[in-house]
Amino acid sequence: MQLTRERELIQIIDAATAEATRRGGAWVVCRPGCHECCIGTFAISQHDVLRLQEGLRELTVSDPERAARVSNRARAVIASYENHFPGDPVTGILRTDAESEARFEELGNEDPCPALDPETGTCDLYAWRPITCRTFGPAMRIDADSVDTCELCYHGATDEEIVDCVVDLDVSEQQTALEHEAEFVTGIKGETIVAFALR
Repeated sequence: MQLTRERELIQIIDAATAEATRRGGAWVVCRPGCHECCIGTFAISQHDVLRLQEGLRELTVSDPERAARVSNRARAVIASYENHFPGDPVTGILRTDAESEARFEELGNEDPCPALDPETGTCDLYAWRPITCRTFGPAMRIDADSVDTCELCYHGATDEEIVDCVVDLDVSEQQTALEHEAEFVTGIKGETIVAFALR
């Protein structure tokens, strides 16, 4: 059931992102090799973790050398955070107190994602990427939140023109249900980062 609901959610999200990209037209400049959004550390959910791990398992079968490079980059990131990771250094779960959240805001802002191939500038786990990665770039309003766009996109567009491109996406119920199921499967509650999912 988890896998079916996960695929349904991904289809909904990818369709909404494709529509926002279509509406944005030439203003949306995201292309393979453009990886500004792959720099910096961000929180991911446990259902993102499961999806990334599935991708790494599949990559290990289809291209073991590339999979090993992804895992090595993830381990290197974790090692670099050893003394200042604002969470559990074993599970990778982020702490939610105010001090830890403030420290997380400063964590790895210049670090590339471990799934990013530094030579091609593309994601080695693109088909299994987290929800945040799937929705970033074109004008999206997710769960009635603010509209976020990539800073490289919409140059020359007015605020009104950007609003005309917005696609509203409300997937909070599906994400919450999947998160509870993922936490049950993993036995771990809370958010983590990509590196811990892929070590």
